[in-house]
Amino acid sequence: MKAELEKYRGLKICVAVSGGKDSVALLHYILTHAREYAISLSALNCDHAIRKNSARDSEFVKNLCGKFGVPLLAFKREGRADVSEAEAREWRLSCYAEAVEKGAEVIATAHHLNDNAETVLFNLARGSSVSGLEGITDGTVTVKSGKSFKIIHPLIECTRAEIDGYIAENNLTYVEDETNFTNDYTRNRIRHNVLPELEQAVSNAAQAIYRLSRLAAEDGAYFNKIIANRNIITTTPSGVKIAECAEKPVFKRAAVKAIVEVFNRKDYTAEHAERLYELQFKENGKKFEFLNLTAYKEGGCVYIEETTINGFGEIPCKTYADDEFFGQKLQLCTFKPPENAQCKILKCDVDKLPDSAVIRFARYGDRFTKFGGGTKSLGDYFTDKKIPVRLRKKIPLIADGNEILAVCGVEISDKIKITPQTRHTVYIVAENYEGESQ
Repeated sequence: MKAELEKYRGLKICVAVSGGKDSVALLHYILTHAREYAISLSALNCDHAIRKNSARDSEFVKNLCGKFGVPLLAFKREGRADVSEAEAREWRLSCYAEAVEKGAEVIATAHHLNDNAETVLFNLARGSSVSGLEGITDGTVTVKSGKSFKIIHPLIECTRAEIDGYIAENNLTYVEDETNFTNDYTRNRIRHNVLPELEQAVSNAAQAIYRLSRLAAEDGAYFNKIIANRNIITTTPSGVKIAECAEKPVFKRAAVKAIVEVFNRKDYTAEHAERLYELQFKENGKKFEFLNLTAYKEGGCVYIEETTINGFGEIPCKTYADDEFFGQKLQLCTFKPPENAQCKILKCDVDKLPDSAVIRFARYGDRFTKFGGGTKSLGDYFTDKKIPVRLRKKIPLIADGNEILAVCGVEISDKIKITPQTRHTVYIVAENYEGESQ
């Protein structure tokens, strides 16, 4: 086994170690060559607390790192055991980000050539776009908190057989993940059945798939440069905007990039990218829902956001004391806060707010009396103010029944305006939703 370490010379590398054969081989290999390549080495272990033997495996890693003299960061997930694969992955990536915060420059995982082949075959079979053929590559990962880190795969050109030989040659001990031996997971079926059959039918198939994935990755890097130079993807307070682009290959690459890198959705398909491309030519306000995301056509662009789940509750207005209302920024202050370019500050006469007033999102039948007078349906008001459809169910409202007293971040009702008789003022601080519509 020979891993390529020259390109990682001088880095502070933190190896993700599960205790399995692959990660033990990677840790040992880098440790053996650390001085040669001026590498500062540490390790991390993530106990997902899902498998019955996960605590045993983490204890093994702790003892192994102690034996090797490698500093270890250990993480254990708290909470329910029945988490989805996506939730487990997001937690694991957050651990990687924390390791980088604590001094590591890159995170190294033990994915190898066979893993890459399995990934490409899986993506091909589930109907991913061409970008799915890139397989496993080094790159930057961003987690939901906004933190980013670099991830590398030093063993990516090594076969499973070479790793087995390295383990035997160096008499290394490791633990087995009991789930690796079942066919309960799609990847295991590909590993145990599909790839071995393919290797028998076409010798060195995994190597050929690896070469294809590197060519696809080169194409991906080229498209990413175009996307960046043209500023096709921009972030918004609630998601991303993809600029109008008639060149289908460029737009679809940008869409997939946004889905994967911003929203961490790995199960996209070529059909999703195609429908997003077509959406930009439809009428304003048209939308497409997929993967718990919603894409909207607006002003020649496509906006993608997390799908708003209706049915959120309501909070009595006069007891509200948080800085966030179901994911949306909202603050009620008795003193005017400092100006913020991304926020809009409204002020109202708090004594005019009935005790029954609540904070909630829009509902059917809502009506609004705008500042200065004139009552109309909330939907018509939003249309007059050119508030995008994608934002309308995300804007916090102060309501009394179906009477809207404040559209937070936009305007207060005439019914709660400040007058010379006002004794008590409350400032309503929220995202400037009207500003985002410009």
